[in-house]
Amino acid sequence: MALMMKQSAGLKAVFAARSRKSVVVRAGKYDEELIKTAHTIASKGRGILAMDESNATCGKRLDSVGVENTEENRRAYRELLCTTPGIGQYISGAILFEETLYQSTKDGKKFVDAMNEQNIVPGIKVDKGLVPLANTNGESWCMGLDGLDKRCAEYYKAGARFAKWRSVVSIPHGPSLIALRDCAYGLARYAAIAQNAGLVPIVEPEVLLDGEHDIDRCLEVQEAIWAETFKYMADNKVMFEGILLKPAMVTPGADCPNRAGPEKVAEYTLKMLRRRVPPAVPGIMFLSGGQSELESTLNLNAMNQAPNPWHVSFSYARALQNTVLKTWQGKPENVPAAQAALLKRAKANSDAQQGKYDPAAEGKEAAQGMYEKGYVY
Repeated sequence: MALMMKQSAGLKAVFAARSRKSVVVRAGKYDEELIKTAHTIASKGRGILAMDESNATCGKRLDSVGVENTEENRRAYRELLCTTPGIGQYISGAILFEETLYQSTKDGKKFVDAMNEQNIVPGIKVDKGLVPLANTNGESWCMGLDGLDKRCAEYYKAGARFAKWRSVVSIPHGPSLIALRDCAYGLARYAAIAQNAGLVPIVEPEVLLDGEHDIDRCLEVQEAIWAETFKYMADNKVMFEGILLKPAMVTPGADCPNRAGPEKVAEYTLKMLRRRVPPAVPGIMFLSGGQSELESTLNLNAMNQAPNPWHVSFSYARALQNTVLKTWQGKPENVPAAQAALLKRAKANSDAQQGKYDPAAEGKEAAQGMYEKGYVY
């Protein structure tokens, strides 16, 4: 009996030790910095300017206004964006393409330094793009994990402090379980690697706007992919306080005849977030996904009519730049007007982040749709 009691006591001690070990809080090299960076980006009235288009995609945009796709023209356009006077009042972070991270202004100042002067955190796109996923119905997976640790370390040295990885989910093509899990696991591995290199990971499983599905089907798929993503991030010991999310809004498909107004989009999107996203996450930085400038701002405004557990804001590309690009047209004399257009859009979304946007001053161009079926970044 004494021996059995001794063995029992020994087992209790082992289980107690295991229990204590299981609740030890992760303490990574960059944890404090990651949390600080995430909260800087997720600061009141500010959001992210996404200017990370690949050279080919940037070329398509330049071509749309009659500007040749050269490195100098890409550099000039991106200088226009990141040196706009006063832009730091509304923009807290800018996602860059690798080329842009190492470029400088015409006067020789590094873009990274120009952004830091306006309290804008430089970020970097780190994925290597989408390719077909074998044995699925036309679905995709995202490349880029090979060598990601080394790339992230170099980007940190160059001044980047957050990263972006975009994978996608297609409703018309599924989504299949294998595609959902591949998307979620890839994002989780990327997030863990980025954090270990000092970069706050933006986690972006974009549910594409393509399709005829209604808003309820979109909600179902959004809940599914975010459940998988957070499960795999937890498995990979990703620190939720040091990440940002970049979801699509919950909307009907682009070809669905039953449209949804801002109030309904806000209702469904916030319902999805409350069901799936822990309050430990500092910021939800929505993508516009082909919505018009006006639509994306109205939807964001509707989501901020009541307090949220997170900073609910924006990470827009086309919805911030469409009017800017058309105003610029590659002409140096148009730079001030183009920068004024960027400030106007940035302020509108800053107001929307605080739930006080007034669309009365918007022009017709802001309502122009920008959806492109099968859009490639």
